[in-house]
Amino acid sequence: MMNTYAIIKTGGKQYKVAAGDKIKVEKLNLAEGAKVEFDDVLLIGDGNATVIGAPTVDGAKVTALCVGQDRADKVIVFKYKSKVRYRKKRGHRQPYSTLQIQDIVKPGGAVKKTREKKEEAGGEN
Repeated sequence: MMNTYAIIKTGGKQYKVAAGDKIKVEKLNLAEGAKVEFDDVLLIGDGNATVIGAPTVDGAKVTALCVGQDRADKVIVFKYKSKVRYRKKRGHRQPYSTLQIQDIVKPGGAVKKTREKKEEAGGEN
């Protein structure tokens, strides 16, 4: 049996997460040790059934613990134009938050299991 995983959206990006994973996301204004819940769950899968949201899965959420805040390695931005003595050198360090995924809460009650529906639709054709 596979572990339950989810695809969440935060900071304009999508991440595939499972319980126990550590991920680096765009900086969130959280103190170290603070808990955060993500309601933008796009997909939940557990090996048997996959629930795909339209656009999100209603009632699903992912809880995480903020492990720390840091900045990424420096990226050098160098602008140059030949023959005109134009040179600009800049560096950039993107801030990020490290999160430890605690739990994936599946929606209750009426859940559409898309994989099963696709199998049923495929059998009728």
